[in-house]
Amino acid sequence: MAKRIVTVFGGSGFVGRHLVRRLAADGATVRVAVRDPEDARYLKTMGEVGQIVPFAADVRNEATLAAAVAGAESVVNLVGILSEWGAQNFANVHTQGAANVAKAATAAGVAHFVQISAIGADEKSEARYAQTKAAGEAAVRAEFPGATIIRPSVIFGPEDHFFNFFAGLSRFTWVMPVFGCPAIPNFKWFTDDALLEIDFYGDGGTKFQPVYVGDVAAAIVNALAAKDAAGQTYELGGPSIYSSVDIMKMLTKAIGRKRLLVPIPFWYLAIWGWVLQKIPAPLLTYDQVKQLEVDNVVADGANTMADLGVTATPAEAILPAYLSRFKKVGHEAAPSI
Repeated sequence: MAKRIVTVFGGSGFVGRHLVRRLAADGATVRVAVRDPEDARYLKTMGEVGQIVPFAADVRNEATLAAAVAGAESVVNLVGILSEWGAQNFANVHTQGAANVAKAATAAGVAHFVQISAIGADEKSEARYAQTKAAGEAAVRAEFPGATIIRPSVIFGPEDHFFNFFAGLSRFTWVMPVFGCPAIPNFKWFTDDALLEIDFYGDGGTKFQPVYVGDVAAAIVNALAAKDAAGQTYELGGPSIYSSVDIMKMLTKAIGRKRLLVPIPFWYLAIWGWVLQKIPAPLLTYDQVKQLEVDNVVADGANTMADLGVTATPAEAILPAYLSRFKKVGHEAAPSI
């Protein structure tokens, strides 16, 4: 009996490598559809000979998609970008690209389709990222009505670009940013504990609900197998919600480095985002600042990871292991200040 074929668009990336490994372990033949198949060659060792096949395809080019999905039982679209540059813009990738993949999947008679979106996807958002993610969801459903939409919060894991970035930053500076705090501290006089209390962080800044990459991969696999997942939308978040200041405290504790946590208001971030977005692969863009102004947490009443049979993994259980390389040699973990 022939093995089932699953085509994963964008499978060479952070989430993709975990998903491909899990699909291969389940016995599927996995086509990793990417613009440059050389980027996906490292994945071939995750399965048996011939089980994982890098495949040349570009979601912006419909002519390349038919062969990638031919004979596939399932298709997963992981393709997304965090900043725009040239033809790699949000509309082309998140909206039209997603529509192209869904259209090709329908034409090929694919049974299951999973589209990876993001928490906060909203056509009314001020951020183009969120607008185009929402438009991509609508475009996918128009082409493949039974598609399953998965919206993760910030994804963490050994190769992430979130915790690893800030842990790396801590090696070179004594200060760490806390996003979305008030520009002017709140002064409280004659409290029960002190003559004067100064609150620098307000409500702690933007809220996040980080989700483990392994859990995201498991949720995708389960969504492909669950009949009642067709046409549904799921929001994936970890077991805890953290403010921006909580995130930085957890990070500095995990790497054992004392750092001064500096409150950064959105207006100041917006200025830097506008400047930095002028260069390729910017560290921050104005659009990303607009995203940060909205909490990145699972909405009340949403279908969640639990509905897909996955138990969320706490960040505290995973972070210390893969961030250990950022620890200062010879020092135990210490609380941040």
